[in-house]
Amino acid sequence: MGPVRKLLIPFIAAALALLVLLKLGFWQLDRLAWKENLIVQVEEGVSHAPVEAPGPSEWRDLAEADDYRHVAVTGAFLPGSVFYYTALGNPAGPVGGPGVMTYAPFRTTEGWVVLVNRGFLPQGLDGEHQRLALQPPEGTMELTGLLRLSEKPNWTTPETDPADNIWFARDTWAMGEVLGVDPAELAPYSIDLDAEFTPAGGLPQAGETIVRFKNDHLGYALTWFGLAATLVGVFLTYAIGVIWPRSGKERADL
Repeated sequence: MGPVRKLLIPFIAAALALLVLLKLGFWQLDRLAWKENLIVQVEEGVSHAPVEAPGPSEWRDLAEADDYRHVAVTGAFLPGSVFYYTALGNPAGPVGGPGVMTYAPFRTTEGWVVLVNRGFLPQGLDGEHQRLALQPPEGTMELTGLLRLSEKPNWTTPETDPADNIWFARDTWAMGEVLGVDPAELAPYSIDLDAEFTPAGGLPQAGETIVRFKNDHLGYALTWFGLAATLVGVFLTYAIGVIWPRSGKERADL
């Protein structure tokens, strides 16, 4: 069998694999451009005037672009609180460090319920101060804040501590179940209150949303392109060996 015929099948396989790797690399570059545009839109939208929070008819259509949307909602707080563990390294307000975000159910004037992140409570707060901080305002009120889509825990997420209702993922459905909210009435997002809703006592400290998007697309693209380059190098090395094989003497000298 001649060297050209011997290389035909490996060449076809390598060419197909190269096309797949290049397609994946360029797809990640497209995703990078999309994500960077999304980040710009979100950063601009955070400072825009609030719009009405999405109601039940819009829940199915919520997408990543809706995260961090500045929204307004009218209603009243319901009893109960759950907590999301966090650590504020660079707080917007005076209090930072390890602690929790305080979530409370809020029934809107339309009848549906949304979890509202009232703000940050520092770790080690004594019982009386915590009790006072957890008392939500009474009566009907209009709130504004940033919409945050629910997130699902993965295998690396620590288990929720049922003793104190501390969560390590912003899982709206699971939090709502603990609070006794009917899932059919519960919005698939929460609202982080604007800083102006921090109570006179200073806690919970509102306005501590960290605007952050995971953006690893450039790294993924470089990985795929690197694998493509490696594939080309390996095939060329193999092809050279087939076309110009070493003589028996050269092999013996090695």
